[in-house]
Amino acid sequence: MHMISLNRRLTQKHSKVTWVALCLLFCLGFTFAWAQLAKAQSSEVVVLEFDGPVTPVMHTYFERGLAQAVADEADAVLIILDTPGGALDTTIELVQLFRASEVPIIMYIGPKGAQAASAGSIITAAAHAAGMAPETVIGAASPINSDGSDINETAYRKVVEDTKAMMRGLTERRGPEAVALAEAMIEEARAVSAQEALDAGFIDAIADSPEALLAQLNGRSVLVNGEEMILNTASSSQSAIPLTFIENLLLALTNPVLVSILMAIGVQAIIIEISNPGGWVAGFIGVLFLGIGLFGLGQLPVNWLGMGLILLAFVLLALETTTPTNGALAVTGTITLIGGLLVLFNSGTPEFVRLSIPAAIAIAVFTAGFFLAIVTFAVRAQRKQPITGQQGMMGQIGTARDSFDADGRFYRGTIMVKGEIWQATASQPIQFGDEVRVRQMQGMKVEVEPVADTAVLEATTP
Repeated sequence: MHMISLNRRLTQKHSKVTWVALCLLFCLGFTFAWAQLAKAQSSEVVVLEFDGPVTPVMHTYFERGLAQAVADEADAVLIILDTPGGALDTTIELVQLFRASEVPIIMYIGPKGAQAASAGSIITAAAHAAGMAPETVIGAASPINSDGSDINETAYRKVVEDTKAMMRGLTERRGPEAVALAEAMIEEARAVSAQEALDAGFIDAIADSPEALLAQLNGRSVLVNGEEMILNTASSSQSAIPLTFIENLLLALTNPVLVSILMAIGVQAIIIEISNPGGWVAGFIGVLFLGIGLFGLGQLPVNWLGMGLILLAFVLLALETTTPTNGALAVTGTITLIGGLLVLFNSGTPEFVRLSIPAAIAIAVFTAGFFLAIVTFAVRAQRKQPITGQQGMMGQIGTARDSFDADGRFYRGTIMVKGEIWQATASQPIQFGDEVRVRQMQGMKVEVEPVADTAVLEATTP
């Protein structure tokens, strides 16, 4: 009986352990299933935000962001864009990047007041889905030369037809009205509001915020790299990828004011180094600033005639310091510099790279004044009498330490000059305490003359 009771207790205990284990397994399974369901219902969206012209910086940033989205297995990439346009070759590279993406790309033109002008409209058309904030603009994508001027007739037709064909390929999935609007953006430089773009089917939604756009696009079917995908963006977690320090720095170099200042400092530093060789600081600063400025110019559509005028202006300013023109060359150089800055950035260039007239005048006047001051100081330093060595002693005023003794045709004694005692000779008597001027040095001795006699001679000379 005792054994039976013991076995019964062991069986009951074993049964309780089994039930506890089953409950734990059920809870773990339920938790895992709930997590999987929550993961299936939610999604991860990588957010990229860019405000600036279409340049290689934009391409580098978007390429890095898309690569990170693939690595993180993100469900979509949301690009918040505000751009005045930019280079066509970079635009084509971005279109190729977007169409080869393995992750759906959603373009959002925002916030209110933003635009996707010129190249921005082509990039928007290349995205898999697109939306705009209210009070935004898209379009005006007619091609122009790199310096901002109009293309000649034959080349213009080639570029326009090629760009129209690209836009047709990007918008034909959106219907004939979207295609017609896209062609008008290229052919007629047409720009439209968010509502007009939505009515034509060029975009998919108008939303007050990126989150509202993601909610509207949830469940939409898009074709990504030849494969149909359903956007799962209703309850998404967003992870932003910001611009790096280098990308921010390169983006700042698309500002014509900053580029103008860098170029001005670089050119004048190099001229200063050439006119006063021997140091390295001015040359180093000149090469560094000029190199950075030239890189910035390479990102912008500019007129190189303006660069020639800027170089001519610095030549005129440098000549002002060496020729007696009473400021005529300085005024001419300053005016030429103002003209160069205006031609460099304002000669038919797009609005986003134009330099205002007040800004050009301010930069030119400040640069000319600073350049003239530095070069004048350097020229005076070169002409200034040396203060060391034999040449530094010439013309110095000293005091006789004793009365000079006659020694043949000369008189010999000692003087104090610049706190030092020197053996001296003179062609006439010198009394103790007389002021004398050094005429020349002979080894460790100096030849002097009375200051009083020199002053009388200068006063009586016609």
